[in-house]
Amino acid sequence: MPRHFTAVDWIVLVAYFVATLGIGLFFSRKSQSTEGFTAANRSLPGWVCGLSIFATFLSSISFLALPGKSFATNWTPFAFSLSLPLATWIAVRWFLPYYRRSGEVSAYAHLEKRFGPWARLYASTFYLLTQFARAGMVLYLMALPVSIILGVPIGGVLVATGLIVTAYAFIGGIIAVIWTDALQAIVLIAGAVICLFVLLLGLPDGPAGLFHTAAERGKFSLGDMNSTAIGKQTFWVVLLNGLFINLQNFGIDQNYVQRYIASSSEREARRSVWLGGLLYVPVSAVFFLIGTGLFAYYDSRPDDLAEVRTTAAAQQILREGIPASSPEFEATVAARADTLEDAKVADSVFPHFIGKHLPAGLTGLIIAAVLAAGMSTVSTSLNSSATVLHSDFFLRFLQPGASDATSLTFLRLATLAVGIVGTGISFLLLNVSSALDAWWTLSSVFSGGILGLFLLGMISQAKNASALIAVIAGLLVIAWMVLSSLPLWPAALADFASPFHGFLVIVVGTLTILFTGLTLTLFLGKKTTTP
Repeated sequence: MPRHFTAVDWIVLVAYFVATLGIGLFFSRKSQSTEGFTAANRSLPGWVCGLSIFATFLSSISFLALPGKSFATNWTPFAFSLSLPLATWIAVRWFLPYYRRSGEVSAYAHLEKRFGPWARLYASTFYLLTQFARAGMVLYLMALPVSIILGVPIGGVLVATGLIVTAYAFIGGIIAVIWTDALQAIVLIAGAVICLFVLLLGLPDGPAGLFHTAAERGKFSLGDMNSTAIGKQTFWVVLLNGLFINLQNFGIDQNYVQRYIASSSEREARRSVWLGGLLYVPVSAVFFLIGTGLFAYYDSRPDDLAEVRTTAAAQQILREGIPASSPEFEATVAARADTLEDAKVADSVFPHFIGKHLPAGLTGLIIAAVLAAGMSTVSTSLNSSATVLHSDFFLRFLQPGASDATSLTFLRLATLAVGIVGTGISFLLLNVSSALDAWWTLSSVFSGGILGLFLLGMISQAKNASALIAVIAGLLVIAWMVLSSLPLWPAALADFASPFHGFLVIVVGTLTILFTGLTLTLFLGKKTTTP
């Protein structure tokens, strides 16, 4: 693919890195204590925390995978965004006041008070698994466009971006993460709007051509509206997945809870949740429109689409270990490109457009926006994971009376360790066909039904034993749903395989825990007092 990453692009990209690292260094002086590193001394305005919540939502998963998804299929995944207003209202009404009253930095400390140490350990462990997967997926989607546009091996980019983001989170703590997120949110929105504008201008018939082609090919469809088709990725399946994922985000995700605590007051915290939650809806629509526009754009340029397929095939073959210098490389690429489905090239379409069709100078800005999306999410994951490791493992089980200096050292080392693990996981995700589907499936599985336990503790007086049995039941159901969808499931047990789509793992797991706990409480008796 011809590249035009000019000197101007490099200047823009370097300026962005200097600005973000400068913010990290500037606020590092306010992160020289445990409270500063994990809670920003509870002093930040709501608009900053709100933009940080938005930037956490809008990771490079959204920046690249949403356009890729609407390019390959339609707008069915937009149902995920449509679940946000309800989830945001629930969070502001119940979740946020709950955490502000507790004063705990860890989202899981209250589970120990409610059900005992096992509940805290269970929730924090599955949260960490989710964040490891998230960091790996986001790093992969950060590296993909850089690799395609600059023509360098993706493995090297993964290592480089992993090191940069880990160093950034290591230096500044949560206060630097949140302030930088605010800057990155602005870069993200600007990058998306500019891309859409350039894309529309490049269409042969302008915006009218986009809507004509998309309507003719069903690209604006929100998907199958059959509410009983639980085994397919219908509108309702995605909506339910979005509602439960977002309730988990707002209710039990350390990333969001830390922003509730970091806000200077409950009023400012409410503003942050409304801003972060609702801003994602229109911005995600812009990304879906970009994907639809890319479909119309490449539909009118078959030669360019063939080039995208060749690029995607080359990326796949390189990841399979066939070197570009080998005699069979070009022939293998040509054969693979001819057979690739749209879903297989979806994550390469937007990077190709950025690298080849944007005016010189804008390419650097958009790459900065992609990196901004990834850096904000990964740095947040690193800081929140380090906070959980510190609060829920180090202080709880290893050194309960650790000094502030010892705690700060542990937090920095934990940030470094999580960064290394996330980078390692990114290499395991190189052969996914759809980054968005892979992430939603992984997040549903690793969530482990934590939301069900959290809701059980909030709305009932379930006993410790009832909660434990409910969690075991939920994990067994989750294991059944996941394992029975894999090729290793015995053919003799095909009739006993889960009929549910993978997106419903979090829904069914959560409801199993909640209703099992409520049922056991009803029959075994309620606690007379609530802790």
